Order: sequence, then structure tokens, then C-alpha cells
Amino acid sequence: MPDLTHGDDAAAVNSLRSAVMRLSRRLKHQRVDESLSPTEMSVLGTLARCGTATPGELARKEHVQPPSMTRIVALLEAKGLVRLDPHPEDRRQKVVTQTEQAEAMLAESRRRRNAWLASMVDGLDEDEWAKLREAAPVLEKLAHL
Repeated sequence: MPDLTHGDDAAAVNSLRSAVMRLSRRLKHQRVDESLSPTEMSVLGTLARCGTATPGELARKEHVQPPSMTRIVALLEAKGLVRLDPHPEDRRQKVVTQTEQAEAMLAESRRRRNAWLASMVDGLDEDEWAKLREAAPVLEKLAHL
């Protein structure tokens, strides 16, 4: 556990936070559809990873209030990126499913972001690239805690 009262640990945490935020911002600029908000892209990504979900489930996963998710889903539906279907077990609810258009857009977005990141990695030496490959699972774990 990092000791944030210890200078080296505090500096490392600060450096990691800063680097991850800058890298994230730069990756966000590589998106395919500039008309989508980061939240809309995140919802599409969640649907791609988890499959169909109710708006309430999406709200919990995205850490937003249900009324906000209802508006986000309506915007995505109007753009043809999701569809609402009857819930298979609870007729009072709907399930949100991404469309083929959303799948294609996400695939192109991943391709573009991966290409950009690969071009950045080209600037690293072999030792730096090896360290980054080793750190990837740890960063993935942090992202899901």
C-alpha cells in the first residue's frame, strides 16, 4: 500500500495520475465520431463489453443517475447507435442493445486509437516497451477496482 505521507510514494502516485490523465486525453482525441460525448462513447463501450443491459444497469455501471442514462440512451437511439427492445422477463423494462453501426464505429475507433498508441510506442526503446507491456495488466486491474 503506498504511503502518501512518504515523499517517494506520493510523488509516484502523483506522476502516475498525471501521466494516465494526459494519455487518456490524447487517446480521446483519436475518436472516430466527434459528435459523441465521452459519456456516450463510454456507454457504447460498456454495451460492447457486457452485452445488452437495462438503462438502470447501464446507469450503475457508468456511475450516473438513472434519469441521465435515460437521456443518454435516447440520444444514442436517435443517432442509430442503440435500440431498445422489450425485456425478456420484465415487460415494464427495456433492454439496450448496440446496433451494427455502433459496432463498426467502435471497431474503427479502437483501430485508430491502437494505431496512434503504436506510433507513440515506436518512440520507446526495448527496455521501456518491455516495462510498459509488464505494467499493462496492473493498469487494467486498477481500471476495474
